[in-house]
Amino acid sequence: MNADRDRLPGVPAWGRCGVMGIVNVTPDSFSDGGLWLDPDRAVAHGLSLVGQGADIVDVGGESTRPGAARITAEEESRRVLPVVRGLVQEGVLVSVDTMRADVAEAAVDAGARIVNDVSGGRADPAMVKVAARAGVPFVVMHWRGQSAGMDRLTAYDDVLGEVVDEVERQMETTVAGGMDPAQVIVDPGLGFAKSRADDWTLLAGLGAWRRLGRPVLVAASRKRFLGTLLAAPSTGAPRPARARDAATAAVSALAAAEGAWAVRVHTVGATADAVRVEAALRQARAPGCGSVR
Repeated sequence: MNADRDRLPGVPAWGRCGVMGIVNVTPDSFSDGGLWLDPDRAVAHGLSLVGQGADIVDVGGESTRPGAARITAEEESRRVLPVVRGLVQEGVLVSVDTMRADVAEAAVDAGARIVNDVSGGRADPAMVKVAARAGVPFVVMHWRGQSAGMDRLTAYDDVLGEVVDEVERQMETTVAGGMDPAQVIVDPGLGFAKSRADDWTLLAGLGAWRRLGRPVLVAASRKRFLGTLLAAPSTGAPRPARARDAATAAVSALAAAEGAWAVRVHTVGATADAVRVEAALRQARAPGCGSVR
């Protein structure tokens, strides 16, 4: 972990990899669609994630699974804003997962303190100015196009080098648009316009992101590359999404060891334990350091 690199406006320094718990207020997300559509249930679920050890709760109202169709801004706001307000009222550090500037602005006005845009500001030309004006941390994820067609955008000669370079160029675009570089978080975009092999290459190369000098968010939770890895030996069928949480926790520990600022996960408990174990081991290796709590 690099304390200077990982310092973000309005976000505590945890001294370890953070845990971002997911609340999908959607009917069609790939592993939990429909579970948290009711705002009261969604808020209760977010509080449960905090109780399990989440440092941040990421609220999203539009599915970005492969092949997903877009919804209207009005519908996205209707789903997201009551949940953001409810969690903020309970003292939760909330991130809003949206590609729309209007939704991001309304969520920040409601108390959200991070904007997590899977397009990194590319889907909505107004997004960068909104996030810059708000002064909140902003996730620049690697993105090549909308979910409906992203599986056709997986051609790379050097996936690690190209993904890092493309994110760096988008970072430069956000800064040119008025954003303070200190607001930027970067995300390799696992599963977005990536093959299963590409996802593993990006995970193996997390150290390459250090050259950008920004906090790294790793979002591997329950994704297809884990389902393929854990496929049933007898049939070859990928393991179901909700049965990938142990593998997700393993990835979280490995990402933490490579210096990730935070990991984004559906089920928090095992990952919260994993990142604390990693932090304790790292601190035990450092001469003169005290204990990790």
